[in-house]
Amino acid sequence: MKTFVYYVGKPKDAHANAMASDYIKRADRYSKTTMAETKPGRDDFFAKHPSARKILLDPAGKSMDSNALADLVGRAEMAGHDLVFVVGGHDGHPQEWKDRADLLLSLSAMTMPHELARAVLAEQIYRAFTILRGHPYPR
Repeated sequence: MKTFVYYVGKPKDAHANAMASDYIKRADRYSKTTMAETKPGRDDFFAKHPSARKILLDPAGKSMDSNALADLVGRAEMAGHDLVFVVGGHDGHPQEWKDRADLLLSLSAMTMPHELARAVLAEQIYRAFTILRGHPYPR
């Protein structure tokens, strides 16, 4: 299983991006995990990862706690499916992406900068792996 985190737009806050990168690096210990920029119309992660489960972050999406996200990650691991998470830009995701997504996921009902959303998502992915492995981090 591999985990891909894509984001729309250039990171403006180096500190938030460094936090996200640190958690991606930590998660990479458990599953090949990468983070990269994507642009609507330029990149097609649907074609690049045809069998992966595509999860788009969206304020109107489903809310999950950390254990539910760990369960989602664990099921993907058991099935051998890659996971693709996508953080949208200032205007959210194009409707055609939303229509093709396997899951729309909300990190919070609160509005936050996209750089911070990347950091929160990366931390939650790392937390999911540590929950699944019984690591003491989630305490």
